[in-house]
Amino acid sequence: MKGFVDEPNYTIDLLEEGTTLSDVIDNHIYEQALAEKNAFFVADLGNVVKKHIQWQNVMAQIKPFYTMKCNTSTALIEILAALGIGFACASKNEIALVQSFGVAPENIIYTSMCKQLSQIKYAAKNGIDILVCDNETELMKIARNHPSVKLLLHIATEARSEGEEMSMDFGSTLKNCRHLLECAKELGVEVVGVKFHISGSCKDLQAYTHAVSDARCVFEMGAEFGFNMSILDIGGGFSGAEFQLEEIYSAISPLLDVYFPPESGVSVIAEPGSYYVASSFTLAVNIIAKKVVARDQNKEFEPSPNDEPAYMYYMNDGVYGSFASKLTDNTVAVPSVHKKYSKEETVFASSLWGPSSDGLDQVVEHCLLPELNVGDWVIFDNMGANTLGEKSAFNDFQKPPVYYLISAFDWYEMQDAGITLDTTMKNFFFVPSCFHIRQEDRISAPA
Repeated sequence: MKGFVDEPNYTIDLLEEGTTLSDVIDNHIYEQALAEKNAFFVADLGNVVKKHIQWQNVMAQIKPFYTMKCNTSTALIEILAALGIGFACASKNEIALVQSFGVAPENIIYTSMCKQLSQIKYAAKNGIDILVCDNETELMKIARNHPSVKLLLHIATEARSEGEEMSMDFGSTLKNCRHLLECAKELGVEVVGVKFHISGSCKDLQAYTHAVSDARCVFEMGAEFGFNMSILDIGGGFSGAEFQLEEIYSAISPLLDVYFPPESGVSVIAEPGSYYVASSFTLAVNIIAKKVVARDQNKEFEPSPNDEPAYMYYMNDGVYGSFASKLTDNTVAVPSVHKKYSKEETVFASSLWGPSSDGLDQVVEHCLLPELNVGDWVIFDNMGANTLGEKSAFNDFQKPPVYYLISAFDWYEMQDAGITLDTTMKNFFFVPSCFHIRQEDRISAPA
């Protein structure tokens, strides 16, 4: 395993043939078993590049602007910047991070719907001209503090998914869009396009066709007021599955051809976030405490295949850390046990909790697991989205370290595809550290 290093931020390991993601996890678990047994991430950057190639193959005419709030890992941002992707930022810190990698202002959109005056001024000072707005109060605030702004009107959609009744609604109605366009004209604000967003949990493809049709109506309104409408932003909500991309594109492509053909000069963009990163990150957590609950003492546990007690396990990461999305979007984390066990081994009703002793800090409500001990490790796949945000206020929680890797196969595939990241990533170069784990040498961590 040859490494790439970014001093002082990160190292990217180039996996030799025969070395797998599981090998890397095993190695870091062994290292942690000899130290503090801290939780950690392993990120496969080759998977990020594959997602980009998949996007180019399916959504060729739609430029992606990566949603920064989804994951702000340094190596990830640098590799996305090297791929020429745009960025959708929601704060001054996100803008500053992206620009530190040389991303041009025209490849950055400031997407926050509720902007501080200081951050609007920061965007103006740093050449970030494309901002999003959905109401008159925000419009007036932007007009006073960003004279050269190029505004996208965020329109409301009819998409509504089960469980979203309490979600915050953003977006202006078509009726109000005409009023906003009129206000923008009076204030001297340039409106250049329309944005809409449909949640990834929405399964109704007609929501996209309705939204594109509504966007066309707003484009025509804008033209009536003399605005040069040139950007359509179809938002995020992309899960990462290729079939979902194909379904969405098949739904909107005919309308794009009619309403926003290439000769119209309209640029169609999107804001994928979890699409790029969800499946690229794996989290390893350690069991730090365990409680046995007798069946007759707690009726809330789901039935198990036996009459044995249920177990409550406490991990060194929880919803006030890497599982924060559990509180906001009802995601279901799926655990797998790191230690080897036979299929015939008894499994027990179990629940997994974070370290806070807070009733909200429940990561997994119910699962069937073999009996675990303090010091055992649990692995969670698909942990790249909304897991590496700002530091939690709970106790002394620190973000788990991230170990980056890319397989030699993916590296050479990238070279064959003409993607030469080594010439564009300023922090990406070889270092002499090497190790290779053979399958027969797989490591089991001591308890």
